[in-house]
Parts: sequence; structure tokens; C-alpha cells
Amino acid sequence: MKHLKFFILCLIVALFFGCASKEVFKCTFPEDNPEYHYLGGMRAIEKGDLEMAIEKFERALYCDKKFSRAYSGLAIAKAEKANKIKDRDIRKIEIERIENDLKMSKKYAENTSDEFDYYTAKIRIYKTLKTKDWLEEVEKAYYKAVDLKIDETKLTYYEGKEAAHYFMGLAYMDAFDFEKAKDKFRAVISSKQTGKWHEKADRAWKKADKITRAMAAVTVGDVGKKIAVQESITRADLAALLVNELNIDSIFAGRIPLQAQMEKTKPEFIPADIMNHFFKQEILKVLKWKIRGLEPKYDESVKAYLFKPHEVVKRGEMALILEELLIKITGDERIATAFFGHEKSPFPDVRVTSPIYNAVMNMTTRGIMEAEEISGEFKPESPVTGVDAILAIKVLKQKIIIK
Repeated sequence: MKHLKFFILCLIVALFFGCASKEVFKCTFPEDNPEYHYLGGMRAIEKGDLEMAIEKFERALYCDKKFSRAYSGLAIAKAEKANKIKDRDIRKIEIERIENDLKMSKKYAENTSDEFDYYTAKIRIYKTLKTKDWLEEVEKAYYKAVDLKIDETKLTYYEGKEAAHYFMGLAYMDAFDFEKAKDKFRAVISSKQTGKWHEKADRAWKKADKITRAMAAVTVGDVGKKIAVQESITRADLAALLVNELNIDSIFAGRIPLQAQMEKTKPEFIPADIMNHFFKQEILKVLKWKIRGLEPKYDESVKAYLFKPHEVVKRGEMALILEELLIKITGDERIATAFFGHEKSPFPDVRVTSPIYNAVMNMTTRGIMEAEEISGEFKPESPVTGVDAILAIKVLKQKIIIK
């Protein structure tokens, strides 16, 4: 009986340790390891595939629950998702989970490379979430990151400390401090190593520089600054810029006869989709002047004319709108047919028979809008960026004053 009990005890111990040994070797295939999944997750974030990113980071943590960089990557992906949540309570819960992931990243950091990932994640997360005192938190994390003594060859995703400069630059862009943003992007561009962040920093520097030039001699306030950094503008954004920066009410008042002005004290009707819009008053001022391209559109689904304030403005549409303004303000009807009869277009993507050709020529020959420098394309179907809209209005305003 004693021997039997001893045998059973040994069997239990063997089974226990046998199971434990299986737990240690959960990820056995060559590409099934924490580092591989971490890099896959970071690349998925770049592509905007947040679900895939989270799946990759969770797999990395399944392989090694103490893998610091997987926690920092997971927090970045969750922050991108949380940024789209409208409900305050749900968003608050998600932010708490994100902060817990950050704590785990810090806790399990084994070296300065892990710490760099942690601090860079903090920069990216607080820039995205913009919680209370977010910029201060971002700056603290940035200075911690750049002060680390690192073997940059071990920064498997970021590849170099200039990544911290790049993301700090993006944070300053969001804070509308464009000069500081330019300094950080310049730090990336001028670093000794030419790496993965140089091209991105170069594009970002050019954008920041363009914005600072656009804001010279214009009255861009907080609304204008927010529009300036946008990759696309909406019809409502454009209405706000025309009212606040071009000041169309004052311009038209000085050029249109008094009787016609009296008839335009208000629009013919108010589209239902602007009733609660924060740019309602600006849209109403634009509507009363009946500007081609910014008039209400018939919506078949609701059988009514709507302004569609959230619809993105394309470059071809922008050319037509600005041409219309130029004609109305100058009173020169010849502008509408100035380039009729051309046999060949200077743009590979705008034919002379296109309904926007005359408008595109009017805008580009006057320097109000520009074609692509290298390809020569006008890209009529591309969205108008915020900074390009501000620059176009600035130049149009100068042309009107000169005239």
C-alpha cells in the first residue's frame, strides 16, 4: 500500500510538471515569437488595421506575457480605437485600460530599448487621446526618450532615436505650434542616419512650413488653424474660410449695387442638414450669394435640397468655386470663357473638353492653385487640403485688392 501511494504521488508530480513544461513552450514555430508578432502589430498600425494590430500584440503576449514592447504597441492600437469612441463613459474605461497597458510596458522593460518604445508610445498615445494636459505629458515622455543611452540597432521597429523627434513634431502640429513642429522635423532630417522617418519628416516639415506661410498676412484664428492641418476640407470648412478669411460679405457689399444687396440679406431657404451645424451662420452667408459649387444639392434619398456640410471638397470643385468668386467680385464675365478653344491641355489629367478646364486654367495661371510640381497633374479628384485652401484664399484676396 505504501508503494502504491508513493507511485500515485510520483504520477501526480510528473503530470503537474509535464503540463507546466508545455506551458513554457507555447510558441514553437520559428515565426511564432514575441518579436515577430510585435513588428507585425506595428506595421498593422501603420496601415490602419487596428484589429490586426491588437491580434498581433496579444499573440506576442501569449508567447511571452512579460514582453514589454507588445504592451506599448497594444496601448497605441487601443488609443487609436478609443479616439473614435463618442460615449464619454466608454472612452474613460478604454483610457484606463490603455494606461494599464502602459504601466505593464514600463514594469517589464528590461533595457533602454524597451524604455524607448514605452516613452515613444506615451508620446503617440497622449497625442492621439488629448486628455487633460496632454501636451505636457507628451513633452515629458519625449525628453525621457531622447535622454536615453541606446544601442539603436536594438530598436527593431523605430530603428533610431529620431523617431521621438518625428512624433513630437506631429504632437506640436496638433497643438498648432508649427515653428516647434518644424524644429523637430528638421532634427530628423538633419540626423546622421538616413532612416525610415526621414521621408515622413521631410513631408511633414514641408506641410508645417506651408502652413506658416499660409498664415502670414491672414487672420487665421483657432478655427483656421484646425482647418490648416486637415488632409481634406469639407464644404462647411470652406464656407467658414470664405466668410472669415476672404470676408465675402464685405467684398460683395463693396462691388454689388445696393438694391441687389438688399435682395441678398438672407438665403432663399435654409437646408435642413445645417440647422445644428457649428458653421451654420457662415454657411448661410455663403448661400445668400449663390456661389456656384456651394449651392444646395438635391438628395434623392430624402427628396430635398441639402447643403451636405460634411462632404469633402475636391480640387476640381475648388477651382470652379474660386473662379465663380473671381467673376462675381471683379464683374469680369470674360473670365468664364478665357481659355476656350485650346487644342492641348498643359495637364495630363484635365482635358480641354473638361467642364473644369477653364476654371483650372484661371486658377493656375493666376497662382491661386498649383499643379503637382513633378508630374504636372492637377489632380481634380483629390481632396483639397486645409493649408492649400487657406493659401488659395490668401492669393485670391491679394488679386482682388490689387485689382
